[in-house]
Amino acid sequence: MRLFDSVSKEKINLNQKEVNIYLCGPTVYDLSHLGHGRSSVCFDLLHRVLLALNYKVNFVRNYTDIDDKILNKMQESNKSLEEITELYIKKYESDMASLRILEPSKKPRATHFIGQMLELIKDLDKRGFVYKLQDGIYFDTSKDKAYLSLSKKPLDNTKTRLEQEVSKKNPSDFVLWKFDENFYESEYGKGRPGWHSECVAMILGIFKNTLDIHAGGADLFFPHHENEAAQCRCAYDKNLAKIWLHNGFVNINGEKMSKSLNNSFFIEDALKSNLGEVLRLYLLSVHYRGHFNYSLQDLELSKKRLDKIYRLKKRLELKELEDFPIHSNFKSQISQNILEVLQDDLNISKALALLDDFIINANLSLDKNQKDIKEKLQDEFKEVAKIFGLGFLDPVFYFQHGVSKEEIKCIEEQILQRKLAKENKEYTKADLIRDNLKQRGILLLDTKNGTIWEKDNV
Repeated sequence: MRLFDSVSKEKINLNQKEVNIYLCGPTVYDLSHLGHGRSSVCFDLLHRVLLALNYKVNFVRNYTDIDDKILNKMQESNKSLEEITELYIKKYESDMASLRILEPSKKPRATHFIGQMLELIKDLDKRGFVYKLQDGIYFDTSKDKAYLSLSKKPLDNTKTRLEQEVSKKNPSDFVLWKFDENFYESEYGKGRPGWHSECVAMILGIFKNTLDIHAGGADLFFPHHENEAAQCRCAYDKNLAKIWLHNGFVNINGEKMSKSLNNSFFIEDALKSNLGEVLRLYLLSVHYRGHFNYSLQDLELSKKRLDKIYRLKKRLELKELEDFPIHSNFKSQISQNILEVLQDDLNISKALALLDDFIINANLSLDKNQKDIKEKLQDEFKEVAKIFGLGFLDPVFYFQHGVSKEEIKCIEEQILQRKLAKENKEYTKADLIRDNLKQRGILLLDTKNGTIWEKDNV
């Protein structure tokens, strides 16, 4: 497996068979947006590929459950920190399940690692990297000779997260511990952690050795990941991670998605009119390092691509499938070919092209009624599904998605009327019922097990 390291700008071989991965998760003060979905889907693909290649994967994704944004939400909503964070963690996990994101090995919360954060600050203090101001304890970036070695950002172009920190020694300095009487006791005074210390403490508390892969959105490269690396280096004389992976920005209507621009598109909204697998395939369709431009037209193209996957699944007479971590031995030629191209820094365009070829060739083989081909194709389909995280739903459910309960009841009544008409040899009436349903966007399919229907997506 070769992955592009954001620091060295080179592809690095992943040779060991046990891999520790840490993905920066959400700050849980609001609904999850497409940026969260894009990052999760991209690195879920990495997770799946590694499992399919028989790596042992320790995948950790955190929750930032204490932050200025959460405190602001507390004031706006008059709710406690726990009420807010529990609500949005629950909603986030529901969205991730819809996108078929594999469960991480661990999901640490920042509030569970306060002791480790204070130990980190104490170790930095012993080495002379911190100083005290009226509002908190700060990291002195001028003492770190390797500062900005990750992002290569010019020192005179560094910006702080909080512009009002005017009394700092250096513009790039960042807070490690914010004084706040409402929170945690410490030898420095009651307070709460700074954002940049939270992930370092969680990583060092969970992984004893240097992290293999640190992943996250490109917006985190500076200052968040830069400041994480600085703390680990200065406190313990070691690198925080061997490989840094960053997925590209999400653009909405040509503009970078941003809360400040009020153009954040929530996953929950996208799922109101689309199945999670449709959104997953769409978010996967651009290489993880590329910037992603969201458009409804491209989303519809992904829906049509997924339709072809489910048409094949329907022909193969497969229902719901089991996902990882069910043990799989990926033996088929198609899965081997797909995994081979994905081993090259997750080359998704080539992998999806191979998936398209598989669907075409599988349908051609089924058309020829080749002996024993269906069972072989069923096994291949299951392997491919696990790699991409696509094709797990019952095809009947998939093709009926988006029809209301009231409409379903009406359709089923019409199917029954058509059945009775055919039994009474009233074929004109039966054809009229079928044609009326077709005009309403409902297609009837007569099978050996009776008549089934699906929503016409053409």
